[in-house]
Amino acid sequence: TIYNFSAGPGVLPAPVLRTAQEELIDWHGTGMSVMEMSHRGKDFISIAEDAQARLRALMRIPDSYKVLFLQGGATGQFVGVPANLSTASGVADYVITGQWGQKAYTEASKYLDKLNVAARTDPHTYVPPRDEWRLSATAAYVHITLNETVNGVVFDEVPDTGDVPLVADVSSIILSEPIDVTKFGVLYAGAQKNIGPAGLTVVIVREDLLARTRPRTPQVWDWYAMAKANSMLNTPP
Repeated sequence: TIYNFSAGPGVLPAPVLRTAQEELIDWHGTGMSVMEMSHRGKDFISIAEDAQARLRALMRIPDSYKVLFLQGGATGQFVGVPANLSTASGVADYVITGQWGQKAYTEASKYLDKLNVAARTDPHTYVPPRDEWRLSATAAYVHITLNETVNGVVFDEVPDTGDVPLVADVSSIILSEPIDVTKFGVLYAGAQKNIGPAGLTVVIVREDLLARTRPRTPQVWDWYAMAKANSMLNTPP
């Protein structure tokens, strides 16, 4: 028996793999593979709608949040977050507890003039107590990584950031434990840890945070444009 403990693409259940294998040539009598059919057609739209409905049910996502199925991995959202939530001259707070939080901060620094490290650990071995964070008075959002897989640092509770939207990379824990979506403004995750094959990225964003996208943001990173197009502004994975 082979046990896969890879930190990258995770294990897919054998029944899922068998079903995908059986349907690869002909999905439900259409004569086409899912990979061949038009994303504008009713067959693929029904697949996308079902996937969203199942995710909403599993995570108890309120109607006041949009679910986006995007591309580019969680790494792509290191850009998507500042591009959609803050102006170039705005302030954003980052709590850095490991490698992925650092990467998110470094990428955001290319797009925002004012980034505040509200808390950082060195070495990355723990989460700084909330009362030690130095949050900005006018931050557009606070970014955290709920579970740093490389460093082994995990938040044991969701921090309270008041009226400032809390944004979290949840790639490594999404669907592996309950998450109270209502405590966050935005959640984002690559699918390959716990949801499915690499290539799909999930963004769960509170509706009142949409339409803040900076004007020069490419459409593929524009949450508002993607929400209006039901995540099908371009061909989905």
